[in-house]
Amino acid sequence: MVIEMLKRFEVTNYKNFKDKIVIDMGKVGGYHFNQECITDGKIGKMLIYGRNATGKTNLGKALMDISYIGWSGVRLQAGPLLNADSSQRDSLFKYVFQFGEDEIIYTYRRLSENVLLDEEMVVNGRQAFYYNFETGESSFGNLKILDADTVVIDRFIAAMDNAIMESDEKQTLPFLRWLINNTPLQDGSLLLRLNDYMQRMSMLTVSESGIMRSRRVNESFYELLAEGENLKDFEEFLNIMGVECRLDLKKLPDGQLELYFVHVKPVPFMQTASSGTQALLRLYMRLIMRREASLLYIDEFDAFYHYEMSEKVVQFFKKKYPNSQIIMTTHNTNLMSNSLMRPDCLFILSGQGYLTALCDATPRELREGHNLEKLYISGEFEDYE
Repeated sequence: MVIEMLKRFEVTNYKNFKDKIVIDMGKVGGYHFNQECITDGKIGKMLIYGRNATGKTNLGKALMDISYIGWSGVRLQAGPLLNADSSQRDSLFKYVFQFGEDEIIYTYRRLSENVLLDEEMVVNGRQAFYYNFETGESSFGNLKILDADTVVIDRFIAAMDNAIMESDEKQTLPFLRWLINNTPLQDGSLLLRLNDYMQRMSMLTVSESGIMRSRRVNESFYELLAEGENLKDFEEFLNIMGVECRLDLKKLPDGQLELYFVHVKPVPFMQTASSGTQALLRLYMRLIMRREASLLYIDEFDAFYHYEMSEKVVQFFKKKYPNSQIIMTTHNTNLMSNSLMRPDCLFILSGQGYLTALCDATPRELREGHNLEKLYISGEFEDYE
């Protein structure tokens, strides 16, 4: 089975990150415990700790940027893009993917939310394409590497010329997205696999997990629960997480479905579920209503959870989604444990914008028997905060 994985991500001059910050999923330590945190030689499950305002949410937004390239080319977030203290005029994004034996490096620079300066793709050390939206400099001679050598490049150039003339701002159409949408690609091609990976990238924020969704979204979820064993599966999920309950779906007189806790008298789920149970619901909705995520970034995933429930969520992810790369941010030091994770999968995000694995944040050789939480609280890693 060929597994598509993100190997490395870099971003420079983005929001509160003035300098380059790196997520290195390929830097795996020689630990022999909790092997389920590692997938195909890459970090598959990662926990990030950081004090308030260190940029945990911004890091997730930066990581998801390529998914907007693949979907629409327009990033779906507000606020300034560039770091306020930097003299650089653009942000640099670099993704390194490992798709079986193929390495794909995709790099681009942004001038603003909607404007790219340039983009480049390198496959197995050979440049597949390069385009500079500002100067028109280009290199499309090696598109055969991507089985895309039949595409008519002049159409892309014409589209960019028209877009420039129609707008005061030099809005850009990412060449990668245009190439995927305008090339007759065969099943299993690198571009289609990359596109699939990008479309299955997802970010869940603490604000999403604690706020009730619209009635329409809930109805769609109820319809899914009514299919097959989905209601039972959701009930089992809640019970595994420590929420002991029985659930029932009932059809109301107007034909709409409603979810209830089973008691002597049915209790409406949405109106009575605790904030922690609602957070679990939103997490489950995200998982069941979409295809299995290639990469899932969950910001402050356990903000509404008891520490034991947080551990159960991590265990659930490790068991249920062995091939998904899942990054979770947290303040919960109870999760900083070798019984649950491992030092090369636990990271500290500093106020200076550096991401460091615990095994690299101390001269001490961390072993399975070490109490990582105790070391953290005692200040062992404070130089990296």
